[in-house]
Amino acid sequence: MRQHKSWRRITSRAVLAVLLLALTAGCSEKDIPNFAMPDPITKQGHIILNLWKGSWVAAWFVGALVWGLIIWCVIAYRKRSEDAVPPQLTYNFPIEILYTVVPVIFVAILFYFTARDENEINKLTPNPDVTVEVVGFQWDWQFNYLSSADESKARTIAQVTGDAAHNNPATLELPAGETIRFKLVSPDVIHAFWVPSFLFKRDVIPGRTNQFEVTIDESKVGHTYIGRCTELCGLNHDQMIFFLKVVDKATYQKDLQQQFKPIGSSS
Repeated sequence: MRQHKSWRRITSRAVLAVLLLALTAGCSEKDIPNFAMPDPITKQGHIILNLWKGSWVAAWFVGALVWGLIIWCVIAYRKRSEDAVPPQLTYNFPIEILYTVVPVIFVAILFYFTARDENEINKLTPNPDVTVEVVGFQWDWQFNYLSSADESKARTIAQVTGDAAHNNPATLELPAGETIRFKLVSPDVIHAFWVPSFLFKRDVIPGRTNQFEVTIDESKVGHTYIGRCTELCGLNHDQMIFFLKVVDKATYQKDLQQQFKPIGSSS
């Protein structure tokens, strides 16, 4: 009889925990802090931030549940006298099923959301609005604006090369609201292309072309962000910085023809 009551108490607390998790899941993105992550500036960054927040909420929930159960067991099953024998729950099949199934469910849920968001972030559109070839080299950046994402048709229509060693880092100018494809290449060693406000980075590897896409929020027009190399690539790794300038579509087209010095221009 006592064992049946103990199992009923455990079940009721598990149901209460699930209800608390459901209530927490109903919170909007703005109701939950970023947990040390910067505010994202891209559509893909918001996906990453939501996954990050959800993982933290799940971790706090599991931690609170485990600590709650530990404290409850310490109080409920403490030794009350020298003669009292605590309840023996060895080989309690329902409890063993509970602490096996519940963790599997948590892991499965986390895996599902991670796989779903990873697929969305890595998705490449057939015809992006802007394609930029990012060349990471020792120890700076070169940005080649391409006419097409198709390698057989692509030609470089504008180019920006940094000179951070002489206090002139490259500025990567991009339009907001457009689908932007990055093609990452390196002629020497492994680098890593990282804009912290993207909440995303990807390695730049010799002999391989890594790609990803972003769409910058239109509310970020007029803002400038810093970018870095996050792979130790040699003596002057620390000078591999660049700037990302977000502009509207009209300004981007104008600067593409003037400020960027298009390839083949006499200026």
